[in-house]
Amino acid sequence: DKVAVKTEDGKDVYTTLSAELQTYLETRMDVFQEKVKGKYVSATLVSAKTGEGIPRLRQAIQEAVPDDFWDLTITGDLANEGDVVLLVMPQDLQAPKGLPQVQTIRELLDKKCSVMSCTVDCLPATLTALKTPPHLIITDSQAFPTVWALKPPESLLTSFSILFAGYKGDIQAFLDGANAIAHLTERSTVLIAEACAHAPLTEDIGREKIPRLLRKTVGQGLSFDFVRGNDFPEDLSPYDLVIHCGACMFNRRHVLHRIAQAEQQKVPICNYGVVLAYLAGILDKVSFAK
Repeated sequence: DKVAVKTEDGKDVYTTLSAELQTYLETRMDVFQEKVKGKYVSATLVSAKTGEGIPRLRQAIQEAVPDDFWDLTITGDLANEGDVVLLVMPQDLQAPKGLPQVQTIRELLDKKCSVMSCTVDCLPATLTALKTPPHLIITDSQAFPTVWALKPPESLLTSFSILFAGYKGDIQAFLDGANAIAHLTERSTVLIAEACAHAPLTEDIGREKIPRLLRKTVGQGLSFDFVRGNDFPEDLSPYDLVIHCGACMFNRRHVLHRIAQAEQQKVPICNYGVVLAYLAGILDKVSFAK
């Protein structure tokens, strides 16, 4: 309903909403504020039919997001100026060239860290060549058991996949998802989602290594479905667990959308690095960036 009234300072303020809609909105806001005990609550009206209000909604979301929400770093508080960081990098032919290792190296150099790198077979010699143990060791998740056995006690250990789980997604959601592994049975189905669209080769981490390790733990009857790139199902209800790659080819918004989709459908979601650390029995020992 349109209400045309000349405004006067100090007089009633008239809205462009109908009285019925205004009453409904105020009632719902009162109920919501009482429920969450919030100090400040705002609402934006949107019409799904006409699209009216969507720009205002987007603006409201942007204003509500903390200033540092997108201002994340890969290594967080795990590495600081002057630290020696050792990167252990198996040469995986299927890994996207330049990602994520180069991104990590660039960030560490920007932090003024001393960065060294080696392959897994050269790790003992590299550690011997160092005068003091590295502050942090970052490895490929596939090499967790080997690197854990060789690393100095004082060195922190993490993986590129775990770092990118926090950088591109929600590490806590992935950690919570790892708990679902203990509840898998031979009648369960797991969805493995890869960001890369490469053709799978022999010993592919997502299509061969992780399924083999999970079947060794759960049983040979455990079933798997695989998707690549943007091919991600809207309906996740057939799955007992979603395992996502490190998502180095996706932006954070895209990964968070997938996490939200899984959480909304009450399907646990995890990531390659977290799963491999869990299966290696060292998830509680590796380090996570903050």
